[in-house]
Amino acid sequence: MMPPGPVRVLVVDDHKLFRRGLIALLAGEARVQVVGEAADANEALQRAAATQPEVILLDNHMPGVSGVDAIAGLREAAPQARVLMLTVSEDEQDLARALRAGARGYLLKTMDSDLLAAAIERSARGESVVSPEMTSKLVSAFQSGHGAIASVDVSAPPPQAASDPLHSLFPRERQILELIAQGASNKEMARGLDIAEATVKIHVQHILRKLKLHSRVQAAVYLAGRAG
Repeated sequence: MMPPGPVRVLVVDDHKLFRRGLIALLAGEARVQVVGEAADANEALQRAAATQPEVILLDNHMPGVSGVDAIAGLREAAPQARVLMLTVSEDEQDLARALRAGARGYLLKTMDSDLLAAAIERSARGESVVSPEMTSKLVSAFQSGHGAIASVDVSAPPPQAASDPLHSLFPRERQILELIAQGASNKEMARGLDIAEATVKIHVQHILRKLKLHSRVQAAVYLAGRAG
């Protein structure tokens, strides 16, 4: 269960302008409290040990030790922290390496600040978060056997013939599940299906409940496992 109060966040990025801009944006979010910042992996290890954040926003491509290679040390320095990669890379291999290394999410720097704050909050609650644009690549990594999801809780119960929960989905829910696996956002699904975005959210909640899953990422991988 997430502790009361804002989520304590450590921001790690070697680009000072971006780092400071991100901190300024997060300062306007009551749900988030930035407790430290770092420009490289070594500084990040020191700040993580000193501040014990709940979430670490970590860039990957930094000079010296890369973000992915720093994950193990950060998790040792701050055992309770969840590492979220925040990067410009949409490369499937980068995604796979990050998740194998122990990252609990993979977010793109192009995402809106309010969505980032929501992702941080969800991560602190124990959810795995992946930018919608990367969901289909996560599914591809899963299907190609990269082992990319080994460190992320995306497990789904195996299908059981007549009791297969997939059969409990209505046609519209199955349609939305397939769109989730393709990486579509709620807004994109609402536009494509000509329904309200709030209706999409309700459908997604019903899908997760029926499949006994906890996140869109799990739903995407569940469907990928069925297709495989």
